[in-house]
Amino acid sequence: MAKDFNQAIIMGNLTRDPELRQTPGGQSVASFAVATNRSWQDPQSGDRKDSVEYHDVVAWGKLGELCSNYLSKGRKVLVVGRLQTRSWEADGVKKQRTEIVATDINFLSAGPGEGGPGQGEGGKKSGNTADIQEMPGDDINLDDIPF
Repeated sequence: MAKDFNQAIIMGNLTRDPELRQTPGGQSVASFAVATNRSWQDPQSGDRKDSVEYHDVVAWGKLGELCSNYLSKGRKVLVVGRLQTRSWEADGVKKQRTEIVATDINFLSAGPGEGGPGQGEGGKKSGNTADIQEMPGDDINLDDIPF
């Protein structure tokens, strides 16, 4: 029997600086949002259409600390994680939010004041530019993909 599968992979730019907090037990957790853009051609009008999605991301422990130290608004990242929905009640109103709980984050662009193409995988600064991943995607038309 097949097991369930829950994985989210997004690549985009931070919409705000990460916010680092501590749980009462002393665990670090960073939260931030990533914007992903999508472009397509309207089949009826032929016009180019654009849309933006905003994704809430949570990074725990050392990964959260690295995000807080090295990421800032505008940085491009590749986030791998799982979707998790949490619910709470505020002022008698039930609320819920679906977030990506990050398991891996690749920092794809240089931060303010940093030279070079960016930082290596996993948030560690890298002197080896081979660790930097330039991701294609801006020139791909989703309508041309046959599936």
